[in-house]
Amino acid sequence: MQTGTTTIDNAAKEPHIVDVANFLNTMGADIRGAGTDVIKINGVKSLHGNTTYSVVPDQIEAGTFMLAAVASRGNILIKNCIPEHLDCITAKILEIGGTVEDYGDSIRVSMNKKPNKAIVKTLPYPGFPTDMQPQIGVVLSIADGVSTVHESIWDSRFQYTFELNKMGAKITAQGKSALFEGVKELSGAPVYATDLRAGAALLIAGTIANGETHLYNIEHIDRGYESIEEKFRSLGANIERVTEA
Repeated sequence: MQTGTTTIDNAAKEPHIVDVANFLNTMGADIRGAGTDVIKINGVKSLHGNTTYSVVPDQIEAGTFMLAAVASRGNILIKNCIPEHLDCITAKILEIGGTVEDYGDSIRVSMNKKPNKAIVKTLPYPGFPTDMQPQIGVVLSIADGVSTVHESIWDSRFQYTFELNKMGAKITAQGKSALFEGVKELSGAPVYATDLRAGAALLIAGTIANGETHLYNIEHIDRGYESIEEKFRSLGANIERVTEA
């Protein structure tokens, strides 16, 4: 192992960053500042494997199902999550007209009307995550009025909007911003996942679209979601993974 001190400036502050640092510290690492802008790692001679650790729930997967509930005007109970990690997503869902109930280690999200328009700006944690931008983009594509999304983290995040427009959405993306003109409904179409979160968003779009949607490049989705089609199917979605000859 390396000796000396390594400093990471402008570090990510998401819960899973803190979780990795905590896990490594239980193995003998000396990592300080996780959850702040500056992380300092003091080298140690070795790590040990004599530890038991429970991994923090994935707030992005939970957030994906939260927005799936909103997009589909459904009612979903998400178990084994940490609601405080989802505060920024909860706030936006309440703003666009959804309902969120916090049960401590689970959360219920429901929606029974057309979403309201909104302004969304992605920010470092605890702000609205860039990894949730495509999912809320699907919601805004069927919202009442014109919404604006500002992307401040990843310049290529809006790639999914081209695919969503194939399904009848009216999205104009330019630079770091995009306008979402809400439409009555989306229509099924062949679409391609350009990245992990784009794939999750297009899957949500396919479940609410009129007609059949074929989603390609799903290997992107498998990087971040385990058996996602089975979970959506258990919620009532008509979804099937197929292998083309």
